[in-house]
Amino acid sequence: MADTQDRDEPMEQDEPPRLAEAEAAANAAPMSVRDAGRKGGRTTRSRYGPDFFAQIGRKGGKAVSKRYPSAHFQEIGRKGGRRVAELIERAKQLEGEPGPSSGQ
Repeated sequence: MADTQDRDEPMEQDEPPRLAEAEAAANAAPMSVRDAGRKGGRTTRSRYGPDFFAQIGRKGGKAVSKRYPSAHFQEIGRKGGRRVAELIERAKQLEGEPGPSSGQ
């Protein structure tokens, strides 16, 4: 039964230290905030499953809807709608202009 060991107990002295892993981590380029977030998200997904994100999203959405009145969300919707309309208008204008590869 010596093979079964709780993870909370310290490692036995006869196990070799993981120097190669520590050296590789020390020599690696520093991780960006974006990469750290991606790594954490993937770890969370593998640990708890994708349904966990849906559950916490619903919980957060309910909390935000209790905190702000409906007028707040209406204003956000209007801003988003205006931005989409601006982008559509810009795309239409760009389609009408001759591009560098059109030969004109």
